Amino acid sequence: MLSEIKDLAQTLAPRLVEIRRHIHAHPELSGQEYQTAAYVAGVLSSSGLHVREAVGKTGVVGDLRGLGTDQRTLAIRTDMDALPIQERTNLDFASCKPGIMHACGHDVHTTVGLGTAMVLSQLSEPLAGHVRFLFQPAEEIAQGASWMVQDGAMVDVNAIFGVHVFPSIPARCIGIRYGALTAAADSLEIYIQGESGHGARPHEAKDAIWIASQIITTLQQAISRTQNPLRPIVLTIGQISGGIAPNVIADQVRMAGTVRSLHPETHALLPEWIENLVANVCLTYGAKYEINYRRGVPSVHNDSTLTQLLEEAAREAWGNEYVTILEEPSLGAEDFSLYLEHAPGSMFRLGVGYPHKQNHPLHHPEFEIDESAIVTGVVTLAYAAYKYWANGKKTDFLNGAMI
Repeated sequence: MLSEIKDLAQTLAPRLVEIRRHIHAHPELSGQEYQTAAYVAGVLSSSGLHVREAVGKTGVVGDLRGLGTDQRTLAIRTDMDALPIQERTNLDFASCKPGIMHACGHDVHTTVGLGTAMVLSQLSEPLAGHVRFLFQPAEEIAQGASWMVQDGAMVDVNAIFGVHVFPSIPARCIGIRYGALTAAADSLEIYIQGESGHGARPHEAKDAIWIASQIITTLQQAISRTQNPLRPIVLTIGQISGGIAPNVIADQVRMAGTVRSLHPETHALLPEWIENLVANVCLTYGAKYEINYRRGVPSVHNDSTLTQLLEEAAREAWGNEYVTILEEPSLGAEDFSLYLEHAPGSMFRLGVGYPHKQNHPLHHPEFEIDESAIVTGVVTLAYAAYKYWANGKKTDFLNGAMI
């Protein structure tokens, strides 16, 4: 079956490159993926899948029904949205929309999802169970997964796979990560209320800017002195505003930032830990405060059994030299984690880097990908889906064993 999957993917390769370039040239921002969704729905329908549109606002679901007796459903999720970035690649198929670019590889993800659906729909031996393709909107604002779940995309799903491009991994290579893949990402707002005064007489006022600086310093120092260094936390204050004039002591300051963590126990304690530190600083200097701590998406924790299945599929398809076990997680965030609250799953990294040229990072205006990676992603996902039901084996996800 692997040989047939690879042959189908290679035959489809020119069409897949065409699809990817069309999507790349016509990017759409989060929640506005109307044309992309219509295009995806058309490709899925032409491949014989049952298609539902407007799932999760602008998402698309394609169901490929198996002909066997296994009633389980395996989901494959890819995302469709672009970023508010002005492209500077000078590609022939560069974005035709000013200020919008597929700088995170979601055009590749969508193409790989479509290619996987096309390959699996053409197999000479139909799958024993069902595959549900989730084409998700609004990943970049961490909203799309929750929209899809609310609209029933995960109903009856038993397991889920995901993929994300990685420019630091060469094309034709696959990155596998056991355990935590990405971080939990929360947002933080801190308001400091002091008392205004003359800039020449600071002792008569309560300087909100100075107090805010003490809070930022205290938070950063406290991470290294009070938190387990083996359970990393990244707290970044990315916005700060306050003050009305150079010679007037500010009475109000607003700070906003992001908080990233990997371990669930640490993640659970962060709001209380941050508030205690802020409260102590404000008490010392006589200021008042208000904190708005908003939970974002949790960490992606890959299921060990499904990750092993992906690793085996990749090694059998491409050989050991093209499979890398990733030793470290990323402190970036992924709302793929929200699907994992409903079914076990695993996401792998798809190498898209060029071997002999500079590879710009994700979210860079000159980000490019080696298009040979598309077939690699399609074959890996399609073969992993086939192996999910191979030999009539069922996976007991309660204990992680094959039975």
